Amino acid sequence: MSLSFLSPTAADPTAVARSPMERKAKAAGARFEARDGWNVAVEYPGEDRVAQTVAWTDMSHLRKLELQGESVPGELGAARREGDAWICQLTPTRALLIGGGHTAPPEAIDVTTCYAALRIFGPLAREVIARFCALDLRPQVAPPGSFRPGSIARQPGMIVVEATDRFLLLFGWAVGEYVWTVVEDAARSLDGGPVGSGPANHA
Repeated sequence: MSLSFLSPTAADPTAVARSPMERKAKAAGARFEARDGWNVAVEYPGEDRVAQTVAWTDMSHLRKLELQGESVPGELGAARREGDAWICQLTPTRALLIGGGHTAPPEAIDVTTCYAALRIFGPLAREVIARFCALDLRPQVAPPGSFRPGSIARQPGMIVVEATDRFLLLFGWAVGEYVWTVVEDAARSLDGGPVGSGPANHA
């Protein structure tokens, strides 16, 4: 029996990875491009309008690495920016690196496909999140650079406060479509909608 299918050289070089929310994105009219081995939604109809209220972007393609050991000390409840990546402290000796193109240290574990991700942003972003998440994201409690593990749409998840009105939500890969639906239901009444992962949302 040949095991050649296990060899990376036998893989289809044109194959791309796909977000668990791709079907929802297609239904919303997304245009896709291949980026770094991923099929990424880069544009939707009517983006300019929804971005003025609240919008969400599928960011599941962001690389996610779990770092372990004493070499990753940081402050619990905080996310620090290093280049174009976030480092979020999970425990005193475990951290999650999100995004960036850094060379992964040998001890890092790639957990990219463990976590789907949505970026929610705009003046009404906090109001939308409050409709399905009980985490306290008031500016005085969770300023930019905060990291909040907790329940997102009744699922285990994490939120990185990237800016005053910009939040990165991470949750289980298997519930990606469900969370998209919850966010969509919460945002539609506020004239919100999906936007593509353009230059401003690619980091």
